[in-house]
Amino acid sequence: MTDFVRGDYVLTDDRERVNLAWVSRWLTEEAYWAVGRSGDVVARSIEGSLPFSVFAGDEQVAFSRVVTDGATFAWICDVFVAEEHRGRGLGTWMVDTIVATLSERGLQRFLLATKDAQEVYRKSGFAELQGAHRFMEIDRRPNRAFILGTA
Repeated sequence: MTDFVRGDYVLTDDRERVNLAWVSRWLTEEAYWAVGRSGDVVARSIEGSLPFSVFAGDEQVAFSRVVTDGATFAWICDVFVAEEHRGRGLGTWMVDTIVATLSERGLQRFLLATKDAQEVYRKSGFAELQGAHRFMEIDRRPNRAFILGTA
C-alpha cells in the first residue's frame, strides 16, 4: 500500500479504502463507457484489478483501476474525477502516478482508451495507438455503438 499526498488530496492504492458504493454508482450511472454495468460487475472488476483512489479527507473524489499482468503490460481504465473536483489536475496526477509506480516495477507498456480526453492523456505521455491494425477484439457490450459514437 502506498499513499501520495498533494495539497489536501491523498492518492492511494489501498483497495480497502475504495468506496464501492460511490464508484459503482458513478460508473453505472454517469460513465459513458460503463452505464448499465451492474454493481456486481463493478465489484468484480475492482477485485481483479489494481484500484487507485483519490480522497479529500474521508471523501473519495476520484478513481481508476489498472488491469495488468504485473510484469509487461497495464491497461488503465475507469478513470473518473467527481465533477466538483475536476480542473485541478487530479486525473493527470492519478495517471502519472500509476505510470510511474508501475514503471518502477518494470512495466513498459501502458494502454488506455478515451472518447474525448486525448489532450489530457497526452500530458502523461500517451499517444495514438501505433499499429492499431494488429489489434483484434471481441466486443459484446450492448452499448458498444454508443461508446464508439456510431449509434
